[in-house]
Amino acid sequence: MRLFISIQFNDEILNTLSELQDDLREQGMEGHYSPGENLHLTLAFIGEYGDPEEVMDALEESDFRPLSIRLEGVGSFGDIFWAGISENRALMSYVKRLRKTLSDHGIPFDRKRFNPHITLVRKAVYNKGLPAVSIHKKEMMIERVSLMRSDRGKHGMIYTEVGCV
Repeated sequence: MRLFISIQFNDEILNTLSELQDDLREQGMEGHYSPGENLHLTLAFIGEYGDPEEVMDALEESDFRPLSIRLEGVGSFGDIFWAGISENRALMSYVKRLRKTLSDHGIPFDRKRFNPHITLVRKAVYNKGLPAVSIHKKEMMIERVSLMRSDRGKHGMIYTEVGCV
């Protein structure tokens, strides 16, 4: 089972991200656009792991406390175009606790440095430098963190919540 831990967004944030994707399309950016229902902020990518209950136990021990995030900025990593999250000490502190708890439980995860972003377009092709788009700095109170399962569907990835804290 392919698993990841993430923050899921409310409708206001999803609408803002969808409008940004529309702006990118209008400016001629091509690529694989993330469907609205798949937009999220990954906190820890676990990958193939057979025991979601063990991951939920670690998630419950990670001491999540509600926090606020704000959309801010756009950018790219190679051919991935993303929307950013403003600097946030509470979020960074939580991710550090979460990853330590996963490690303490012996649960493998991608140990790349956490760089909070929301993938909008994969395999993005845009021959004019970065597009001239801006993002509305919407805020959201995060009151839960989700363990998600990722399955390959007929038309792309399907994400399903396994549990949350």
